[in-house]
Amino acid sequence: MSARILVVDDVPANVKLLEARLSAEYFDVMTASNGTEALAICRRAECDIILLDVMMPDIDGYEVCRRLKSDPATHHIPVVMVTALDSPADRNRGLEAGADDFLTKPVSDVVLIARVRSLTRLKMMTDELRMRAITSLEIGMQAPERSAVADTGKGGRILLVDDRESSYERLAMLLAAEHTVDVEPNPTEALFHAAEGNYDLLIVSLDLNNFDGLRLCSQARSLERTRHVPILAIADPENSTRLLRGLEIGVNDYLLRPIDKNELLARTRTQIRRRRYTDHLRDNVQNSIEMAITDALTGLHNRRYMESHLATLAEQASIRGKPLALMILDIDYFKSINDSYGHDAGDDVLREFAVRVRKSIRGIDLACRYGGEEFVIVMPETDLHVAGMVAERLRRSIAGEPFAIHKGTKRIEVTISIGLTTLEQKGEAVADVLKRADTALYRAKHDGRNRVVSQAA
Repeated sequence: MSARILVVDDVPANVKLLEARLSAEYFDVMTASNGTEALAICRRAECDIILLDVMMPDIDGYEVCRRLKSDPATHHIPVVMVTALDSPADRNRGLEAGADDFLTKPVSDVVLIARVRSLTRLKMMTDELRMRAITSLEIGMQAPERSAVADTGKGGRILLVDDRESSYERLAMLLAAEHTVDVEPNPTEALFHAAEGNYDLLIVSLDLNNFDGLRLCSQARSLERTRHVPILAIADPENSTRLLRGLEIGVNDYLLRPIDKNELLARTRTQIRRRRYTDHLRDNVQNSIEMAITDALTGLHNRRYMESHLATLAEQASIRGKPLALMILDIDYFKSINDSYGHDAGDDVLREFAVRVRKSIRGIDLACRYGGEEFVIVMPETDLHVAGMVAERLRRSIAGEPFAIHKGTKRIEVTISIGLTTLEQKGEAVADVLKRADTALYRAKHDGRNRVVSQAA
């Protein structure tokens, strides 16, 4: 797993030492000797992770971190402060500035590489989501960067898994100042609890009695419903080796006992902020996918989706030797509705038409807006006789009740014409099926509209 690591330190010997350690693990290493240079590199998106010294001549590391985390263009880049400062106050100051971790010199090679690898996995996942969400901006959706920068990381839902009463009571009390906390002292129930609770963070003790806390973390990573929930592990100092193993299997962050209140809250806020940000990215990706295949006005699938999905349905019908019915529907005299009552009225008719279509077909049927006032319905495992009954029922549903327009102040009569056919010849091109249904529709309109015309294969 390779990544571009930016080492920021004004002492050349420190830079060379870190560069040698990271290069030996096949990371690409960049260097900067001051905060100004580091900020410029980050704004050009040239690095994946930053190892940042605190004491520098121009801008100290705390300020560099604050600027990175407050900038929508760089807030997602993981920052690890690597410094000789070792007091709890220094560590908390770094975490409050937004640092993802705070390592004290001299740093163990094992600890450093484990932390960098863990953050690399996280960064690559986030980058993939960000790349997929770029199209959200192009179709007018709001990017989550600015809300992520403004997020305090408070108000989260946390599941605390710890079977030491004295430990979980203190931790729950500390966390309750900023979050809602559920405690699960029974580790065998924790995974079910986590899957059902929609939590923003799991805090897991690795020192459970008669249960392997790392296995619980691994199981949480393997389940779909908990896969993306961040995990903060807590362990006694002598279990640091297990913590490093935890980072390898997907633990996001860790704390060693005795727990400092401010460090606990700072690391918790960081993980919750990141969870919310990645959730926003996933939502944007999902919404952009839905918008790409859905007609915005009617909520039905669009022509692009229909053309790709119809090919799949036709192939399945041929393989299974099952019929596939297809109908093209056209709203009669739709242009006159727009001309007489306005395009808003035409939109009202299209929306209500889509509602009635959904009520008349099965869940497995595919309903699409083909273009303008034309719609297509594809019905798997349906022969021409049954499809004809469905089409006639839909025609009566449209003609039998007037359509409300202009916010319900007026009602108008609407009818439809339907051309119907089936795919029954194995391997027949879907374009031929569509053409045959379109020919049937033309006959329905030519013969007086408000009718269903079928054309066999």
